[in-house]
Amino acid sequence: MQTRLPPTTFLKEGTQRVMLDVRSPGEYSQGHIPGAQSFPLFSDEERAAVGTMYKQVGKEEAMELGLRIVGPKMEQFVKQAKIIAPHRRLAVHCWRGGQRSGSMAWLFQQAGFDVVTLEGGYKAYRHLVLDGFKETNLKLLVLGGRTGTGKTKILHALRDLGEQIVDLEALAHHKGSAFGFIGEAPQPTVEQFENDLFEKILHLDPSHRVWVENESRSIGRIFIPDGFWVKMKVAPLLNVEIPDKARIENLLADYVLTDRTELETAFQKIASKLGGQHLKTALEALEQGDFAAAARIALVYYDKTYQHGLESSASPEIRRLEFEHGDAVKIAKVLADLV
Repeated sequence: MQTRLPPTTFLKEGTQRVMLDVRSPGEYSQGHIPGAQSFPLFSDEERAAVGTMYKQVGKEEAMELGLRIVGPKMEQFVKQAKIIAPHRRLAVHCWRGGQRSGSMAWLFQQAGFDVVTLEGGYKAYRHLVLDGFKETNLKLLVLGGRTGTGKTKILHALRDLGEQIVDLEALAHHKGSAFGFIGEAPQPTVEQFENDLFEKILHLDPSHRVWVENESRSIGRIFIPDGFWVKMKVAPLLNVEIPDKARIENLLADYVLTDRTELETAFQKIASKLGGQHLKTALEALEQGDFAAAARIALVYYDKTYQHGLESSASPEIRRLEFEHGDAVKIAKVLADLV
């Protein structure tokens, strides 16, 4: 008899087992439970063939096709499972918690594995994720500041001081601006970003405060989920202000070694906002290797945008903190002691 667990219990149990996602590779790439390994019962093409058979001919014929496809693979499935789970403890799931995970769980049980499956499958897990953003009761503090303030560095310094943080830009693989793609890995899908953010939240202590960087609704092509976004917008906002010279230094440290063509691409993205003459001047500065001059031009646009966002903020409490330097560690220590 198989042990089917609801999503919350399955996730806890999964930390003590090897979790196998037996959906197709394409399904896994779209979004998966963090920590789950792709262990497909069918390839994308095989899954499509079985689905087509089910719709056009019938369930029984689709089942027979599935058995013909899977039969020759069964021995290899067991051999692979023994390698990746030598302790013989598995947590297996598919999309709905039906035939695919059930058949794989049966096979592994026959081979002597201790197996649990996810009731309702990945679909039930996704409901848990989206509902979780609405229900979470985190004590958020939003760290604000104009472009170049070094908010991410301050956030990491807060973490090093023992504070809880959620680094949305790290999860999104993007720094948030038109230049945010530079130096980053390819962005995950929106679905995977949500899964990763939910996983992060699960490991936070809700009785202690959590720092998060002030962001737009979108980070590159990623969107912050509604439930979490609403909580960010009504959380206290601590706005850090540092000298422009320090901001330029931060930007140069982040981008000066970047391929110039990437910087030119980023400037082109905000061309309509900068205006033709400013864009021309910025591109000429890049051509001459004067990154500081180009950065100053970009800051004119981003400062206006940030100020507008600050003035329209729904936060019930905005605290402005001015510093005469841009030292992230020193700033973090002040923030940690202030609140």
